[in-house]
Amino acid sequence: MAEAMRAINPETIAGPTTGGILLAYEVGRQLGRRGIFAERAPEGGRAFQRDFHLTSGERVLVVDDVLTSGASVRDTIDAVQAAGGVVVGVAVMVDRSSGAVRFGDIPFFAATEVDMQTFAADACPLCARGVPLTIT
Repeated sequence: MAEAMRAINPETIAGPTTGGILLAYEVGRQLGRRGIFAERAPEGGRAFQRDFHLTSGERVLVVDDVLTSGASVRDTIDAVQAAGGVVVGVAVMVDRSSGAVRFGDIPFFAATEVDMQTFAADACPLCARGVPLTIT
């Protein structure tokens, strides 16, 4: 992730809690940049807390572990913009969206893609057949 996004020259690496915290710090370490994280905000969405601040126009790479719907990445993008930063890229370890989720013209990198079917509870074919959930 760090090598794939090195050319966009981010100043800061930001991730959402919880999956993006370790990635933000490790990608930041590999790029020689700081890593910060956005937490759930009481009013909804995410915000930078714990004395994390961005300067106006600061170039930020948003990272996360797994991309499914894109909600946590979008919330982090919103938090970066609200804090005055500019999102210059998004990188994830796993893209589970089958390429369906993108973030406008923001450069995107996924270390791997997994094509995984997901179902709403009322549309799950196994649930409809009464197949119990088992843990092995």
